[in-house]
Amino acid sequence: MFCTNCGHQLSPGMNLCPNCGAHVVAPPASVQMPGIQNYLIPSILVTLCCCMPFGIVAIVYAAQVQSKLAAGDTAGAQVSANNAKLWCWIGFGSGLLVMIAYGFFTGFAFLNQAHH
Repeated sequence: MFCTNCGHQLSPGMNLCPNCGAHVVAPPASVQMPGIQNYLIPSILVTLCCCMPFGIVAIVYAAQVQSKLAAGDTAGAQVSANNAKLWCWIGFGSGLLVMIAYGFFTGFAFLNQAHH
């Protein structure tokens, strides 16, 4: 269980958060956590295959999803998931552009070398 105020992990049965002092109410056991995709695997693939800087940003946002869900912050988890998805696409697109530009300039250099 996590504090809904600060996100600090709590031991079972605690009524007060030792980190922030907020009163803790345990969620009912029958409440299901919403299924929000965290985009962690696509973030890792973008980091390894396309564009490392943008992929790392996506990983940071993807890692926030589960902790926000556990703290009861469904809206914050959805925002982090949306940001992870956005940065995955930005990283994929920029990596694709770099590969296309590299192919273009390599082909141009090859053709230029063939004419000499």
